[in-house]
Amino acid sequence: MSETATLDRALDFTKLDGLVPGIVQDAGTGQVLMVGFLNEESYRKSLESGFVTFWSRTRRKLWMKGETSGNRLRITDAATDCDNDTLLFRVVVEGDGLVCHEGTVSCFTKPISMRNAGSTHKESEKNA
Repeated sequence: MSETATLDRALDFTKLDGLVPGIVQDAGTGQVLMVGFLNEESYRKSLESGFVTFWSRTRRKLWMKGETSGNRLRITDAATDCDNDTLLFRVVVEGDGLVCHEGTVSCFTKPISMRNAGSTHKESEKNA
């Protein structure tokens, strides 16, 4: 039995209609760069090529991140979560390092204000 076959069976592609989320993290800095979705075929292509390949839900086809921009995501290692329904890819970004289509390193650039962000753990305990 091949390693790929073993990994395929470990992933649960049934929860999201054949897809699993794929979190992409910079292997050097730990920064989360983006999230995409993979089906069994894109997962297999990612393992075979060594570059993250997603399933485009809107275009309904495979796409290797960075195919046209040159900012490909070379996988250094990968892991699944405890439920085997989400992937984490640690990557080295090739090209100029701008992963997001908006021209930024990470897709996560839009902060959300948290109402209780200033409270401390002790304040939370007092109010409990």
